[in-house]
Parts: sequence; structure tokens; C-alpha cells
Amino acid sequence: MPKFIIEREIPGAGSLTRDQLQGISQTSCGVLKVLGPKIQWVESYVTADKVYCVYIAPDEATVREHARLGGFPANRVSEVRGIIDPTTAEA
Repeated sequence: MPKFIIEREIPGAGSLTRDQLQGISQTSCGVLKVLGPKIQWVESYVTADKVYCVYIAPDEATVREHARLGGFPANRVSEVRGIIDPTTAEA
């Protein structure tokens, strides 16, 4: 299944407390249960004013439906076309 990176603009995201992040995570997991096994949250990265989430889903529409049901912004949804790391440089 395709992997997606979701950019969520959340002013002050980096200042959210552990309890606030836990609440957001619980909301996300609740929506994932509603949508069933076709979508999976892999991980998220919190920066000062954005959260970048990695999801596995059949299509962008499913990712956007998760955002809608959870009340999360999904300012940009990008399908991952490839993955590189330091081993990519090796011959």
C-alpha cells in the first residue's frame, strides 16, 4: 500500500504538552478504528508550528477522511515515491 506524508499546520505544535499530544494521539487512534485496517499511522514528527505524519493508506482520499473525522488539518498530503538513506550512496 502507498505511504503518505501529511503536513499539518498547527501553530505552537512544538509547545503542546505531553497530555495534549496524548489526547491528539487518542483521537487519531479512535478514528483509525472507525476507518478499519485500510489505514495505518506509522509515526509523526512535531516541529515548532507543524506536525508531519507518516501514514500507510490505499489513497489520498482515505488520508483526508481520517483528517476530517479527527478534526485535524491536512494542509498537504504527499505520496512517497521512494525512500533513500545513507546506504543509497553505496555502490
